[in-house]
Amino acid sequence: MANLLHNSSFFLLLCLLHFVLVAKSQSFIGINYGQVADNLPAPEATAKLLQSTSIQKVRLYGSDPAIIKALANTGIGIMIGVANGDIPAMASDPNFAKGWLSSNVLPFYPASEIIVINVGNEVMSSNDQNLMTNLLPAMQNLRKALNDVSIGGKIKVSTVHSMAVMKQSDPPSSGSFDPNIGDLLKGLLEFNKATGSPFAINPYPFFAYQSDPRPDTLAFCLFQPNAGRVDAGTKIKYTNMFDAQVDAIRAALNAMGFKEVEIVIAETGWPYKGDSNEVGPSIENAKAYNGNLIAHLRSMVGTPLMPGKSVDTYLFAIYDEDLKPGPTSERSFGLFKPDLTMSYDIGLSKANNQVPTPKTPVSPSPNASPKAPVSLSPNPAPKAPVTPTLVPTPNTTVTPPSPKTEKSVKAGVSDSQSQANINVGMLVLSQILWYPMLHMR
Repeated sequence: MANLLHNSSFFLLLCLLHFVLVAKSQSFIGINYGQVADNLPAPEATAKLLQSTSIQKVRLYGSDPAIIKALANTGIGIMIGVANGDIPAMASDPNFAKGWLSSNVLPFYPASEIIVINVGNEVMSSNDQNLMTNLLPAMQNLRKALNDVSIGGKIKVSTVHSMAVMKQSDPPSSGSFDPNIGDLLKGLLEFNKATGSPFAINPYPFFAYQSDPRPDTLAFCLFQPNAGRVDAGTKIKYTNMFDAQVDAIRAALNAMGFKEVEIVIAETGWPYKGDSNEVGPSIENAKAYNGNLIAHLRSMVGTPLMPGKSVDTYLFAIYDEDLKPGPTSERSFGLFKPDLTMSYDIGLSKANNQVPTPKTPVSPSPNASPKAPVSLSPNPAPKAPVTPTLVPTPNTTVTPPSPKTEKSVKAGVSDSQSQANINVGMLVLSQILWYPMLHMR
């Protein structure tokens, strides 16, 4: 009997550890919730939709009270944002920061689990010197306002960058930031380090592929089998663009002396539809990129420079935004439709966490494929600082002037929620381990 109990306990232990690891791994998956549209479902319906998935974090570009309230008591971490247009006022007037906090956070927190406030979206690549110089003071004033109400240690303050802040990313080990913004960026990174807030950035392998639309580049961007690309500096072979871009960011942070600052992927995605002259958008490619990215994150394998862990990653996006300007692809990133059905299945439903096997990726037409030899670098365009930076990210076109329009921020499943899951697991685990010992005779 003792052996039977011991074997049963061991089996239950394995099941429990699997449950804890899977539950924790899901906390790395977030999603962007843009609102530049006139056909979005009610926030309450979206909250229920999210609860039916393994998504545990949501990034809002603003601070829409209806959405924040709808997400109350769901266990979903929320990233909200301060509009670019509010940065000068928040920088110059501490009372503005206090008022913003009183209107957009305090009425909802902690029932609505706000975990990060992003001040501005892609400010450092906006070329607006007024916004760029006021960004850090605005973040400091907001941080002080949070401290004044004793929640500065619970809600982080950061800002979101585009890949245009990078000067070099090819190969990843040579990653470096644009020296033209070096001093300003150093101040922001010192703030991130001192407060424990993340460096949030928006890498898009989709844009890298558009700049070099060859079949081997497509496979590299979609996590499909490929020959890989060797970093000449480290001799590391990269097998996907996402890891190469993230490690280039890691190398740039390390080179500036900020090894402690964590990276958060605030946006990444692939459009399922585009104009006839756009290379890359298709349902097959979008399903392959997003589905394989999720599988990669769930594997916890990490990147070559950050092995054994997955960076918090916010998929772009939950819905299409039909009012956004630009090519069709800008309005075709949604993983779900306004009727709450999936645009395509990438295994986000709790009922089925298996990522469906994507079809063969759709390669560009022969006319689109350059005759150049295969590059072994993550960003094949010669001398280009970072290929994805040459094309605006899906939210670059929207720079809202007021809190009622889009803003930017990061979100995530709270550390407390993850820890709670682990604590429950450990409690059950202790019971499993002790039961057979108490009954052995």
